[in-house]
Amino acid sequence: MAWNEPGGNSNNQDPWGGGGRRGNGGGGGGDRKGPPDLDEAFRKLQDKLNGVFGGGNKRGSDSNGSRGKGGGFGLLFVALAVVGAFWLYNAIYVVDEQEQAVVLRFGKYHETVGPGLNIYFPPIDRKFQENVTRERAYSKQGQMLTEDENIIEVPLTVQYKISSLKDYVLNVDMPETSLQHATDSAVRHVVGSTEMDQVLTEGREQMAGDVRERLQRFLDTYRTGITVTQVNLQSAAAPREVQEAFDDVIRAREDEQREKNQAETYANGVVPEARGQAQRLIEDASGYRDEVISRAQGEADRFTALVAEYRKAPEVTRQRLYLDTMQQMMSNTSKVLVTGDKGQNNLLYLPLDKMIDSRGGNSGNASSNAVGAGAADLGARVGNNVGQPDVRTRESR
Repeated sequence: MAWNEPGGNSNNQDPWGGGGRRGNGGGGGGDRKGPPDLDEAFRKLQDKLNGVFGGGNKRGSDSNGSRGKGGGFGLLFVALAVVGAFWLYNAIYVVDEQEQAVVLRFGKYHETVGPGLNIYFPPIDRKFQENVTRERAYSKQGQMLTEDENIIEVPLTVQYKISSLKDYVLNVDMPETSLQHATDSAVRHVVGSTEMDQVLTEGREQMAGDVRERLQRFLDTYRTGITVTQVNLQSAAAPREVQEAFDDVIRAREDEQREKNQAETYANGVVPEARGQAQRLIEDASGYRDEVISRAQGEADRFTALVAEYRKAPEVTRQRLYLDTMQQMMSNTSKVLVTGDKGQNNLLYLPLDKMIDSRGGNSGNASSNAVGAGAADLGARVGNNVGQPDVRTRESR
């Protein structure tokens, strides 16, 4: 039988107590302590809160309804105070020197806030705060097709910063995603307009400038509020499947450049030498030309002077020319034969070679000239006696 059923417990005692509440004078269980009464503890807490927030005049009231009403107002006030403190904590914010904040009121642009302590009013206001001076980076790598239909892998890094926070927040839903798509489009356009050799070698710097210019034009068209500061186009490479063939091409290109350098070096050494030789030949030819012209002019002048003398004394001049010619001719021969007229059989032999050998080699050319002069004189005497002598020379065998 339950302890609280009618008739089951005449003393209306709970099974936890020893015979009633404390202080009621119950049977022998008055000294036993039971569990704390939760309702009583809660009422005491409400009384304390009412005393703090102005509800102490209702503490002595016996009406349970009055006590509940005063406690409800106190709890509501506490809750409102907590909510207000939380709202104020979230509404006040600080913007650093490198940051800006855009405030939207009822979803419409309201203002752009600079550095300092500021406040906004959520939930009617929304705040977007970003660092506008820090440079951010975005990296990309992918396979692309060049102008000469070769596939290469082009890695690059794009550095950018926020130039207009209002455009960055309002005009584009996901600005960084738009930046990635625009970068992909710009790089593919530039690489597709460039040959593979330029992409792999010295054309990367020019390509980076073209990519930056085209990418910035795309972002300005979208009004993303992003400014591209630098595009770093790293070393492009061929796909791994054809990397060996590309390495061979690069080595062949290096060999070609080396051969060109060697050829230029050889040309720089040979061409000046050839030019010097050509100039020397020109100078020699000019000297020979001047010599021939001068000699010819001298011979012409001498002949002119000789003609004048011949007209004055023909016989003397003819005789002198004959003697000079014989002297010049006999000075270069070693044997001389002198004959008279055609009708005579007189033959005079002069062994000039024996005469020169007997005189010795020291006299040399002087002896030869003396002998030649003597022979000329002899020929002249013979010619005077017999008319025009016939002088013949024969080289020694």
